[in-house]
Amino acid sequence: MSEVLVVVGPGVVADAALLQEIATREFATLGVSGTLVHARDASHVLSLVNGAASAVVLPGPSDEVRALIGRPLGAVVWVDVERADGVMAGAGAAHLHGRGISGLAWGIRHAVHRVRHPSRRIAYGELPDQWGELYLPGGAEGGQAVPVVVLVHGGYWRSIWAADLMEPLCADLAGRGFAVWNLEYRRPDLHGWHATTADVAAGLAALTTISEAAAALDLGKVAVVGHSAGAQLALRAAADRAAQSGALGGEARIVLAVSLAGVLDLVQGDRRRLSSGAVGSALGAPAPAPAAASAPGHPADDEAARLYAESSPLLRVPLHVRQLIVQGTADDLDLVDFSRRHARAAEEAGDDVTYVEMPADHFDVIHPGTPIWQSTARAIVSALRH
Repeated sequence: MSEVLVVVGPGVVADAALLQEIATREFATLGVSGTLVHARDASHVLSLVNGAASAVVLPGPSDEVRALIGRPLGAVVWVDVERADGVMAGAGAAHLHGRGISGLAWGIRHAVHRVRHPSRRIAYGELPDQWGELYLPGGAEGGQAVPVVVLVHGGYWRSIWAADLMEPLCADLAGRGFAVWNLEYRRPDLHGWHATTADVAAGLAALTTISEAAAALDLGKVAVVGHSAGAQLALRAAADRAAQSGALGGEARIVLAVSLAGVLDLVQGDRRRLSSGAVGSALGAPAPAPAAASAPGHPADDEAARLYAESSPLLRVPLHVRQLIVQGTADDLDLVDFSRRHARAAEEAGDDVTYVEMPADHFDVIHPGTPIWQSTARAIVSALRH
């Protein structure tokens, strides 16, 4: 591919040598050539971006530079190292934010992925975060229908993390002959828990409409795969659909739900204060008292008990859908605990469960080159091809 240009805007608070180190490392890892330039002002940024085939820009605080973010300047990846909610990038551009200085690495990866693996962005609603990226394997357009893998990203339900996290798996799974629907959704830190769950359900239901337009999706063979917090959303959505006779929009059927290092026990996730209280913050309520959580038929006036009971995969077993629970032993030990206990409880409740545990950390499960992902991919292939 053409050279990747990284532009550092005026006023960016970061060590220049560290930015260069990050960029150089990512260029080498991705096998691309690249250049990092420090821009003097907005006009300099604009001139650099206009001449670049692939650009990543750290805009910094300058109002003049930030005004460029919303302009239609092509496939620019704007990266704010600080959190910057509500920023709308221009047509064809992307905006990543709030990931600190490592956001530069994520921005370079995203820029390279977009060039190497084109996809179609399809809205399933009218709001900015209601979309997915559809990847089709070679020859799928107008040809034989192919099984579908739906990806649901994690990030502890926080808006600084987005669908770009799952892009390596998009390329890997499309290369294995699957259609891939990489789902974005409203996060509860800005929109509330019910908006998040409604969006995941709507994104899954949209497969019917997408199939009618693409004419390439086998809606009888759908796998939903979630990472970390996304695994909770994926398994909860699969359980919801199984309770509705397995239908999505009247046609598509989930035959496999996959948890990759999932947050599968929300009650203990809140009580153990995972990621500085991410669970309670996302759901908008603390976990119920032990008596309320374990009592059959939760009290009608105990909204927290109902909320956790419908949201936590461990409290939903049996899910009535085949499950693949994948966990790395070098991950957060609480997640190891959650995965083991969920797999055991689901199996004891009568679900068809495969448990895969291997030496791996939290992100190895979404890295195509790792043994744990290779084992996961083989299991997904087996489930969707038979």
